[in-house]
Amino acid sequence: MRRLGKFGMALGILAAGIGAAPVSAQVPAAAVPVIVDTAAPIVVNAVKPKPKNVGLVKFEGYVQNANIAQITVRAKNDETSLQTFTLSQAMSAKMQTIVDKGGFQYGDKVTVYYDPQTKQAMNFKGKVSKPI
Repeated sequence: MRRLGKFGMALGILAAGIGAAPVSAQVPAAAVPVIVDTAAPIVVNAVKPKPKNVGLVKFEGYVQNANIAQITVRAKNDETSLQTFTLSQAMSAKMQTIVDKGGFQYGDKVTVYYDPQTKQAMNFKGKVSKPI
């Protein structure tokens, strides 16, 4: 009986060895790898540089008076310094739309970009407060 037990055990090991065939992954035989061209970059959004105000001087302050022809601004850090700028044609049209909505009020914070030779405002930025 003892021999039959060893024989049965040997027979089981032999059957397990023969039955264990190499295992492969279940991948379709016709799968072709995707080749990606890495030479050309893919542009999602091109960054556009903001136009610089070349040759213009920046003046920050508070509005004293503003109309469609000129704007008077008190300096932000010097309360005694006042500057009056005439508006260019484009800024005059922009100011007209602002005046139609109520206009700048006394004390509104603005930044004026102007030509230093002519003291003409080429651009201005500021938040318009609610009309009184």
